[in-house]
Amino acid sequence: MTQLPREDRLARWLAMGLDARLCPVRDVLDRVGDKWSSLLVIALEAGPQRFSQLARDIPDISRRMLTETLRGLERDGLVERTVYATKPPSVSYALTPLGRELLAAMAGLLDWAGARHDTIRAARQRYDAVQQVEPARLAYAGAA
Repeated sequence: MTQLPREDRLARWLAMGLDARLCPVRDVLDRVGDKWSSLLVIALEAGPQRFSQLARDIPDISRRMLTETLRGLERDGLVERTVYATKPPSVSYALTPLGRELLAAMAGLLDWAGARHDTIRAARQRYDAVQQVEPARLAYAGAA
């Protein structure tokens, strides 16, 4: 996969008018940047999983949201749904080759998040402490 230099990417997106429907970054990040998709992709890294196992692996996701997120990942070609002709029917979900590519692309971000999580949480605490003392600083320079 060839990568365009950053300047070329920005120029191409600007030429498209930064239309969200045409922007590959926005389009893909709308899927993988939501609250649950990346967690489900990570949960499927080890191999196919049944719905109930995914629900156990990510206990704070509702069954409705799990269903919707899996459908979206399937629609985008990242997850494959297999129905088995059993009584009752059973279903499993697995990453497609495209889903595995996404997982590989996410690896650096996952490593970085794990390594920097404490630093980010500390920065948030410092910021929040200042905002409690000086709430007027919440206004951005351009908004004042």
